[in-house]
Amino acid sequence: MAISMSGGAETPMSDINTTPLVDVMLVLLIIFLIAVPVAIQTIEKLEIPVMESIESKDKVENLLLTVSTTDASGRSAGEPGFEGASRNGECRIYFNNITPVTSEELYDQAFARLDAIVTAAGGPEAIMEDPERIPQVHIRGDVNAPWRCVAGAIYNVQASGYPTVGFISNPVEPGI
Repeated sequence: MAISMSGGAETPMSDINTTPLVDVMLVLLIIFLIAVPVAIQTIEKLEIPVMESIESKDKVENLLLTVSTTDASGRSAGEPGFEGASRNGECRIYFNNITPVTSEELYDQAFARLDAIVTAAGGPEAIMEDPERIPQVHIRGDVNAPWRCVAGAIYNVQASGYPTVGFISNPVEPGI
């Protein structure tokens, strides 16, 4: 305990007693030093269940696009002997990651798909009430695909009415 021996009038001490604060911090430090290794061991041993995928009837699925180019020989990604996208190749867009489409077909199919979703929801007003029901566009772009190909895909899907466009990438381990 601290004692103040001042010669004047009795005034209350305005200094903060830090001893309880330090005690609490040390206790918390010890708790975290014990709890963190236990939590990490638990997370590493976590087994995620494997379940059969069933198509949902009530959830709107996002539109998936893959953007690539032909290789140096002019072959597309699905053809045998494809050597990888070339920066000087012709743009290739795959609707729902499967069907190859031209820019005009992309616009038409994206518009028809969005129109069907909006109609099934009860019209634009009904779908705007619940923004979670508005589908998004997810684009997987090849590393070697030039920006003109990706930008063309973005332009066409936004012109067809999709408000949100995002990109899909492969995660990379830190330090690699």
